[in-house]
Amino acid sequence: MFENLTERLSKTLRHITGSAKLTENNISDTLKEVRNALLDADVALAVVTTFVEQIKIKALGQEVAAQLTPAQFLVKLVNDELTQLMGTTNSELVLKGQAPVVVLMAGLQGSGKTTTVAKLAKHLQDRQQKRVMVASCDVYRPAAINQLAAVAAQVGAVFFPSTPEDKPVNIAQSAVAAALRQNCDVVIIDTAGRLHIDAEMMAEIKAIHAAIKPLETLFVVDSMTGQDAANSAQAFNAALPLTGVILTKIDGDARGGAALSIRHITGKPIKFLGVGEKLDALEPFYPDRIASQILGMGDVLSLIEELERKIDKDKAEKFAKKVARGKGFDLDDLREQLQQVASMGGIASVMGKLPGMAAMSKGLTGKLGHDKQMSQSVVIINSMTKKERKHPLIIKGGRVKRIAQGSGTKAQDVTRLLKQHEQMQRMMKKVNSKGGMLQMMKSLEGRLPPGMSGFMG
Repeated sequence: MFENLTERLSKTLRHITGSAKLTENNISDTLKEVRNALLDADVALAVVTTFVEQIKIKALGQEVAAQLTPAQFLVKLVNDELTQLMGTTNSELVLKGQAPVVVLMAGLQGSGKTTTVAKLAKHLQDRQQKRVMVASCDVYRPAAINQLAAVAAQVGAVFFPSTPEDKPVNIAQSAVAAALRQNCDVVIIDTAGRLHIDAEMMAEIKAIHAAIKPLETLFVVDSMTGQDAANSAQAFNAALPLTGVILTKIDGDARGGAALSIRHITGKPIKFLGVGEKLDALEPFYPDRIASQILGMGDVLSLIEELERKIDKDKAEKFAKKVARGKGFDLDDLREQLQQVASMGGIASVMGKLPGMAAMSKGLTGKLGHDKQMSQSVVIINSMTKKERKHPLIIKGGRVKRIAQGSGTKAQDVTRLLKQHEQMQRMMKKVNSKGGMLQMMKSLEGRLPPGMSGFMG
C-alpha cells in the first residue's frame, strides 16, 4: 500500500541525506518535492499546506539533536508530522459499556461495508474473545441481507434475520433486544449504502442512531477514492456523531490520500484498515507504524505481531529443532512456509513491513516468486508422493514429468521449484541457527534503511 507515495518521499529525502547541514534553501527545495508528492497522492490541499508549513517551522526553529545528522533530523520531522497528521496513537473501539455494546456501521454503496461488518465481528471474536451478533438494515439492495448472513456464517458470528419488508429502525431495535437475550457482548448493525449522499439516506440512518444509541458509529469508506473519501466522511460526520473511520481496500491504494486526509478534515480517528479480501484482513490503525511504512522504514512490530498470531508456535518449534538437528528442510517444510507467507498477505505484504525493503519489493518479489507462483508451488508439492517430498533428490526424469502432468504445470516449473527448495534449504539452516524466523524479525525491530541509522536517537 501507498507504493507511489513511499517511492516519491523516499527519493526526495534521499537527496538531502548527503547534505552536511540544513539550510533554508535545501529545506525549501525538499519540502517543495514533499508537497508535490503529497498532492500527487491525492492528499487534500489544505492538509498538504498545513503539513509542509509545520515541518518548515520546526526545521528552522529547532536545533538538531547531537546524535542526528541534519538530514536524519529532517526525516524524523517528516515521520513525526505524518504520525501527528494521522492521529498519533491507535484509537481502540469503545467496548466498555452495558452489554450488548452497539456498533453502527455507515457508508456509501461499494465501500465494502457489509464485508467489513463480518471482518470486524471476526476481529472482536478472535482477538478480544467477544460474542458478536450482526444484523442488516439494508432493505434496498438486492441480496444484502443474504450476503451478511453468508459472511456471518463464515466467521461464526450470530446472525439476526431480517427481511426487505421490515423497517430499518425496527430491525435495529429488534437486533439489540435479541443480542441482549442471547448474551452477546457486541451487536454490529449494518445500514444501507447509497451511490451518493442524499437527504433520505441521512434521515434514515439518523433515525436508526437515535433508536439504538450506539457507543460506536463507524464510517466505512474506500481508501482508493482519495480526497473524496475524506469529503464523504466529513458529510456523514455533519449528520451523525461519528466515532471513527474504517478505510477499506487499503492493499490496493498506491497513493494514500485518504489515510493522510481524513483525521485532519473530520477530526475523527481511523480505527481500522481493510488490508485484503479475506475475512481476517482487518487490522487496527497505528499512525506511527503507517508513517514508518510510508517513509520506507518498514513496520517490523506489526510483522512480529502477525507472526506471533498466525504461526503455529508448536509447529515452528518442532521445525526449528528438526533443522538444528541436521534433519534437513524437505518439501513438506517448504509447503508449510509458503502457506504461512500466504496467510500473512503474500510476499509483497511481508516485504513491505521490512526496513528498507518497500522500494525494492517489486524487483525482489520478481526474483523470489510472486504470490501466484507460490500457489502453483503448493499445487506441485501436493502432486508429489510422500517419499518424493521427504527426499527431493530422487525427483528426476520421469518423476518430474509425472508431477508436472499431475499438477497441470510444465516440467520446467517443477525444476524451478526444486532449485528454489535447494536455496531455501541453505537459507533456513542459517535462519534457524539464529533462533528462527520470529527471532530474526525481532532483531530487526527499530532498524532503519542505510543512511538513516540513528534516526530514532
